[in-house]
Amino acid sequence: MQQRRAIALLITVMFVMIISVAIGYGLQQLNNASRIVKQEQNLYQNSMIVEDVLEILKQSKELSNLIDNNATEDLYSFLSTAAYIPLDIGENKVIISIQSARNKFNINNLNKKNKPLLQAYFNKMMVSDSYIELLSELTRKVETQEEYNNYKSILFDKYPALFREYIASKKHLEIINRFYRDEYKDESINNVAFDKLFSFSKDTNRSIDLNYARSEVWELILDTSKQRAQRVYQGSGSYKSIKDLHLSQREKESLSHFKTSFFEPYLRVDIQIIDQEERSRIHFEYDIRAKRGYDFVFEI
Repeated sequence: MQQRRAIALLITVMFVMIISVAIGYGLQQLNNASRIVKQEQNLYQNSMIVEDVLEILKQSKELSNLIDNNATEDLYSFLSTAAYIPLDIGENKVIISIQSARNKFNINNLNKKNKPLLQAYFNKMMVSDSYIELLSELTRKVETQEEYNNYKSILFDKYPALFREYIASKKHLEIINRFYRDEYKDESINNVAFDKLFSFSKDTNRSIDLNYARSEVWELILDTSKQRAQRVYQGSGSYKSIKDLHLSQREKESLSHFKTSFFEPYLRVDIQIIDQEERSRIHFEYDIRAKRGYDFVFEI
């Protein structure tokens, strides 16, 4: 009799455990479903906000006038006032910031002419030439299958799924930097302000807009000191020709190895959306002439 009771008790305990696991699993699935629904709602809401921002840009008479007049100083004034725009939309806080999309050096424009200047800049940061050799290898144009698999570094042995057509994003570069730091035991790579120096695009025809180039970019493209780069940077928004820069002959020679311009009507738009539980970020580029956005990235 006692044995039967023990078996019955064991069966009851197992039954309760099974029910508990089933309920726990059901609640987990419900939470996952609720999270997915919440994410989908956020994605829809974020898409609507992006559409509204795009429509405002398209309808802006101020932006249209900039193109009609190639107004360098007016564009600089517009971007100065649009650097930080806080909004309240329902229960959400929205922060919009707009800057030039051509204020950095596109790392995929690395070539034989400007490579020594990048080496000189990174040497000042105590980073060896091996890093620029690595970047040069990863930004070369691959035309055959043999070239696709023929790399001097073992980067793709460690990261076989890593994209290898060009350096596509900040996260892509972070993987490359991590590999360099581990492979060469060089922590000096942490000294470089990559966020202020490089942009990422497969379009190698892009120019640096010299009216918005960061001081770090000036230091690179003029092969000069931080102090000199800062002085040139202080003239942002007022440059219309090389003559306005008051460069030495050596600085002009360095500058000639980069694609530059004094008026590039392309904007980078960043949108942060903050509610009680989630923080989302969207960024894209906007072509003022064509009145269209592209390269949309949603971080949810």
